[in-house]
Amino acid sequence: MKVLNPLKAPFGKARFSRVRDVCYRQWEDAFEVEFDDGLAFLEPHGTIRAANKIAPEAVVERVERDDELRHGFFVHYNNGQTAEVSWAFIRELPPGKSAAYELRETGKLIARESAPKYGRTKPEGGKR
Repeated sequence: MKVLNPLKAPFGKARFSRVRDVCYRQWEDAFEVEFDDGLAFLEPHGTIRAANKIAPEAVVERVERDDELRHGFFVHYNNGQTAEVSWAFIRELPPGKSAAYELRETGKLIARESAPKYGRTKPEGGKR
């Protein structure tokens, strides 16, 4: 079951906030990510694993926050793979089908118009 998080902004619309803390909640198989502006998200491990193409049998060894810029974090696995997770991955809805809905100020989900098509198209009738 997919749950739409009303706090996540549409793709490309989120405001930057530094990552304050991140931890892996093994019993929920999710990462708790807290930001400086006070928002906290519980991001499912499956979405991070899929986005970074991590092997299904890999086990989380450690989670490392980027201490210099605090713009994201790294998840290190026992098989040597590393997942890089940015602040935008946590705070924004993904592009495409799941971002086709926006939460407006009214609190209702409204379908967005489809994106305009760019580039050349074949004229009707076959040849140009």
